[in-house]
Amino acid sequence: MEMGSRTARYAGVAACCALLGVTGCASGSNDSGQPSATPTSSLIPTPAATPATTDAPTSVPQTSPSVNANTPGPCGNGQVVVDATIMSPGMGHRGVRLNFSVARDSRSCTLIGYPGVDTGAGGPLLHAERTPRGYMGGLPPGDDNPPTVLLDSEHGAQAIIEGVAFNSDGNQCATYTDLRVTAPNTTDTVTVIARIDSCHLQIHPVTAPQ
Repeated sequence: MEMGSRTARYAGVAACCALLGVTGCASGSNDSGQPSATPTSSLIPTPAATPATTDAPTSVPQTSPSVNANTPGPCGNGQVVVDATIMSPGMGHRGVRLNFSVARDSRSCTLIGYPGVDTGAGGPLLHAERTPRGYMGGLPPGDDNPPTVLLDSEHGAQAIIEGVAFNSDGNQCATYTDLRVTAPNTTDTVTVIARIDSCHLQIHPVTAPQ
């Protein structure tokens, strides 16, 4: 009886294997008639998900090309010396070049922006209008950003002040013999000897000498 029972059990196992096409079904029993341990399947670890990256570039601070870590700080009161050069007239236009240099025994410093300019002796008080450029000079066309200009023992700066010698009626404007100039970002006002005949003045930003 035991032999027939065992033969029937093996036949059932064989039929299971033929039906499923796997060998694992034969492991359900052994010769002792006891269930065999179910084999542990091999676990393949799932790789950790890789965080998605974006194509957005990292923001990099931009620095001004005229300023770096070694550039001196702005000029202060008492550091800047100013004088003037009369420019050649043209087509009724008049101009004065203001020259800025660092005071003797003073540290290096920088200028940026517009000087303040008022007329002195010779006629009614005029306040020079700040404009990037004009007939006599100033910033290059299309560039309205004043540069940072170094003042030291070897480098200076300049700014052009200009006007027209005749008013809209064709009458001669007043002739001034001096100008009151304040360097950019300072409160020092100095009187500069300069002759200019004009009814309206414009001042352009400080630039490096050409």
